[in-house]
Amino acid sequence: MAKNHFKFITIGSLLVIFSACKNNVASSETTSEDEVVITVKSDNFLNEGLAEPITIESRELSDGTTADCYKIVVTSVPTDHDMGPWCPGNISDDASAGGIWLSDGKVYDVDGDFVKNLATFYEDDTWMLYNQETGEITKTSTKQECEDAANPNVGEEYQNYCVECLPSYVTGITHTYYIPVTPKKAESAYSFSRGPQGGGGPGGPPPGHERPKNGERPERPEGHAGPPQNNSTMPSNRGLAFNGVIFNAPAPVDNILSAYTLAPFDDAGGHINLHEGYHYHAATGVSTKIEQEDKHAAMIGYAFDGYGIFENTDKNGNEYTDLDESRGHYDAIRGYHYHVDKAGNNNFIDGLRGEYAL
Repeated sequence: MAKNHFKFITIGSLLVIFSACKNNVASSETTSEDEVVITVKSDNFLNEGLAEPITIESRELSDGTTADCYKIVVTSVPTDHDMGPWCPGNISDDASAGGIWLSDGKVYDVDGDFVKNLATFYEDDTWMLYNQETGEITKTSTKQECEDAANPNVGEEYQNYCVECLPSYVTGITHTYYIPVTPKKAESAYSFSRGPQGGGGPGGPPPGHERPKNGERPERPEGHAGPPQNNSTMPSNRGLAFNGVIFNAPAPVDNILSAYTLAPFDDAGGHINLHEGYHYHAATGVSTKIEQEDKHAAMIGYAFDGYGIFENTDKNGNEYTDLDESRGHYDAIRGYHYHVDKAGNNNFIDGLRGEYAL
């Protein structure tokens, strides 16, 4: 993935009990109304990212029917790539010391030069994240600072901070999700909201996700997510990567920037939330993928309706031009499936074409 000269990180998300289900566990593909329907393959998920073996449970779907769903309990710790770095330490640091930032459809390296020139980048002289004498970048260095600086109502004492939460702050967290074994096409697509609620800040989970068992704040109702455009029970997260890491809703970049904080992503497009752990806000080609023999884009995970999620471009670097409102389309090999948005757009897919588990 091509990156511009600069780089950044963002934070936000939480844990959930999510869902998607099936009607026939035995076959790997079925045909409905002359369309191929590909069932979810539980073996595609890496065992190292699971907190317990995947099982099947009967769950209610968004249309009121019931179906067999995979219960997937994950650690949200990727075992196929390293996490971080996020914030560089000094304005003299190169790109290897920091993560990435997503802005206006582009991916920037969060190196020392990017941090040094934030006032120019955002045309606002309030930005000053470093010591002008030493070049040292001001960033969070403890779990408490991570939580305080990531608060949507962050105090002035944390303005002009680079915010990073470290893996050591979130050990022992697990998340439970449900995905239909066999995708069931909905009568009409469910659209995700792209509003400010579309991804929790690094210090707190987005609406609709269950907090960790050891969390200090009240739990949210199971199975409910922040208000989507057309269904109050719709999940806010988009899907699950093969390594067990969530494809999260868009990061609340406006909230982060309005507090004069930066919350970079690592090169894999992820960062850490104290309540959800590590999660993705962009697909950058780093996590486990399943290559396709026909030069089609590689598969990187499943949406919560059970349809596959694939990379943005095919093997020749071409984007798909026939995607529907949810960023999906159909072919006879993969059935209906999605293609993620460009990494710089802080987005994965725009809706769910199938029914999801409640």
